Amino acid sequence: MSRIGRLPVKIPSGVTIDVKGKEVMVKGPKGALSRTMPNHVEFDVSSEEVVVKRVNDSKPARERHGLARSLLQNMVTGVSDGYERNIEIVGVGYRAKVSGGNLVLNLGYSHPIEYPIPAGIEIVAQKALITLRGIDKEVIGQAAATIRGFRAPDPYKGKGLRYQGERIKLKAGKAGATAA
Repeated sequence: MSRIGRLPVKIPSGVTIDVKGKEVMVKGPKGALSRTMPNHVEFDVSSEEVVVKRVNDSKPARERHGLARSLLQNMVTGVSDGYERNIEIVGVGYRAKVSGGNLVLNLGYSHPIEYPIPAGIEIVAQKALITLRGIDKEVIGQAAATIRGFRAPDPYKGKGLRYQGERIKLKAGKAGATAA
């Protein structure tokens, strides 16, 4: 049995879960999310928790059991608490600002990079920190990865965009052999 899948999902106060076939709708104080869940799983909804069950013991059902439970847990956490991801800007002259519906990044290239902000995400750009907030963990993570990919951390100097708390192991440069 899946160790993740057998754990019940606690429903916080103010959150409601509606299951109609494979469609799961979660509403809470921060918003609402809906998702079509994978096949081979069922949901038993009670007043304070949801239990994810497999339809049978086939391999696809075992594979999707923990996945369905994790997706449901992420939805519940998103509508009750929300998600936040921080990206640090490291480098002289590297800047970010929010202009209209775009995040404008100056990262040492000959041109600024304009990233259109996806729906459902709030982006705040401060001096050396970009903060992404929203209720959908998947969208927040993908947006953060895309933004970080514009200037990944340099392995020699450490300059670039990195997740807050991410440690970059710096490589040694050239040894500078002396010519004889």
